[in-house]
Amino acid sequence: MVKSKYFYYLFLINALINIINFVPRGLISHRFSGAMMSVLIAVLIGTLFIYLFVKGMSKFPQKGLPEILNENYPRIISSLMLLGHVVLWYTAGLITLLSFVDVSLRYISSDVPSYIIMIGFLVVVCLSIRLTSESIMYALEVLIVLNIPLIIYFLLKGLLNPYFSWDAVMQIVTYSWTMPSYESIAQATFIFSGYINLALFNRVFKNLKVRHFWLIGVMGFLILLISFLVPIGYQGTVGIERHVYPWFTTADALRTKTFIVERVLFMFYFTYLTLSLVSTIVHWHVALEFTKGIFVSKKQRTSPKRSIEWWIIIPFSILALLGLKMGQFTLDHLGLMYLDVRFVGEMFMILSVYFTYWLKRRRRRKT
Repeated sequence: MVKSKYFYYLFLINALINIINFVPRGLISHRFSGAMMSVLIAVLIGTLFIYLFVKGMSKFPQKGLPEILNENYPRIISSLMLLGHVVLWYTAGLITLLSFVDVSLRYISSDVPSYIIMIGFLVVVCLSIRLTSESIMYALEVLIVLNIPLIIYFLLKGLLNPYFSWDAVMQIVTYSWTMPSYESIAQATFIFSGYINLALFNRVFKNLKVRHFWLIGVMGFLILLISFLVPIGYQGTVGIERHVYPWFTTADALRTKTFIVERVLFMFYFTYLTLSLVSTIVHWHVALEFTKGIFVSKKQRTSPKRSIEWWIIIPFSILALLGLKMGQFTLDHLGLMYLDVRFVGEMFMILSVYFTYWLKRRRRRKT
């Protein structure tokens, strides 16, 4: 069993990794059409979703979503619901892997074949997702504690740079009252989506109590502003749209004279490489356990043998290798479309947890 503080790590890993993924890109594309307002709305919605989901899962202490669904619904219904969540969690990890393979080719080593990089990532990820949930949580804590000082250094280095244009930032702020679209709100709320991993990791929490929901809202608000506005401060309000990965372009513009490596890009890359792999491990671990939950014996209430894990991991890896055939525009479209669909999926999961609890109480009253 782990302490309640580990819940914050689930939130942080998802929030930090999306600094360099599709959230900034989506908000930048809406910078003149409601991105600032969507940040404010996302903070309210994200904090509310976290509160509701934590309260809902507390009704099922030390149980994950597979146990909750299998115990309260017919096998066909619970299996279909779990399969839908498997697709969402697997896609989240897949998009992160594909994006970082592309980043590696663009900024680090363009001569290495993409499938070699992907195989290296898959070896680390696939061996790690077979660990216990407690082990993954402990490793998550270590990596976040080690990397947060570096991330703070990168941010200070960027904000204090004389080439940072506060005028460009203030120009975007003037569009704060422009009404946002559904897409920009859905993209902004993904910063908070780390809480949804509690659907599985609730198994390892004993008496989970999250007292400071306001702190999560404040952290999410700051991370959203930083991930959205800092690249604009360097690339300009118009020039920013030319960059595929605005944060890596920004990091490449920074230099440090007090370290072994002068280019901040290399430190930034390796910091976010570890965070990306850990994020994928968390997502695919959840997808793996949900898939195993589909094959749980209804009568015996026993988990399938561990040997079945490789029969799940192999298709995961094959699909990841096939995903390398996607072009940049296809990957961008898939990533942004996933953020829109995921928002609806989160609402459905929260409602399903409360409906299941209501259904369980109704059955108890009848008996």
